Amino acid sequence: METQSYLPVPPGVGMEENFLSLDDILLSHERLPSRTECTFPRLGFLEKSSDSRDIQEGTKMEMPLFLAKGLYERKRRVVSVELPKVYKEGWRTVFNADPTVVDLHKMGPYYYGLGSQLLHFDSPENPEIAQAVLQTFIGRFRRTMDSSQNAYNEDTSALGIWCHLEPKATGQKRKD
Repeated sequence: METQSYLPVPPGVGMEENFLSLDDILLSHERLPSRTECTFPRLGFLEKSSDSRDIQEGTKMEMPLFLAKGLYERKRRVVSVELPKVYKEGWRTVFNADPTVVDLHKMGPYYYGLGSQLLHFDSPENPEIAQAVLQTFIGRFRRTMDSSQNAYNEDTSALGIWCHLEPKATGQKRKD
């Protein structure tokens, strides 16, 4: 009989978060490109590229998702978050053409989760991001299901360009 050291906690769904889930904890540490909208006194040590004592207004830096969400306010602009490159229009065009050719794990293992978390930030591109993430999942899921149902005594591990969620849906293990 196999025992586990802990019981797995499923990740949150969509914009929800489950703070007991290891996947959600790792997702919250994904770095987002951001820009400060005000000066942060005596926090210059956090910005390695600067010798200044303060983080000046307009400084571009990467910060973890949990920190960006905490500092982002609609009323009082403390930071503004820019889209990671995989969610910009160029990559959305690639995903619309054929979502199965992209190795989502290399682009960021939490493509779906981070995409849904980006909807917390006001962006004129939010509807396009949501649509792209949804259509990417549909296209990749359709290909995975088609391969799993039509593969008779064939190795389906060639579909191994998954993000971290996709192998869980098919019961296969990811080979890195």
